[in-house]
Amino acid sequence: MKRGALVAITGGCHDCHSSGYAESGGKIDPATALKGAAVGYQGPWGTTYPSNLRILAEKLSEKDFVHLAKTFQARPPMPWFNVNAMEESDVRSLYLYIASLGEPGDPAPDYVPPGQEPKTPYIVFAPPQMPK
Repeated sequence: MKRGALVAITGGCHDCHSSGYAESGGKIDPATALKGAAVGYQGPWGTTYPSNLRILAEKLSEKDFVHLAKTFQARPPMPWFNVNAMEESDVRSLYLYIASLGEPGDPAPDYVPPGQEPKTPYIVFAPPQMPK
């Protein structure tokens, strides 16, 4: 589980999936670690939310978690391609760490399609502006 805890930090999992992590300067609160967040990320794709990874680990076996990590795709800003590229041993360690965190808690808010207003706070990703 020690390796999985490190993977969660260096892989950036806590950055979005643990409420208060970035604001605390990287302190992990075991009560909220990897439970997702109610702050969304809005762009042309709609509004997405960091999911509760504890619920995911509770629903999947280690083998199924590894398969998902190697094959899933997600809406921005989730860097799914980075997860797909992880070493299998790191994915297995991450799964064991997440599963060890305890009570899964509640799911993150649902995806909100483009043009609909989210009911939670959100961060807007503006389209890139090309220099003239």
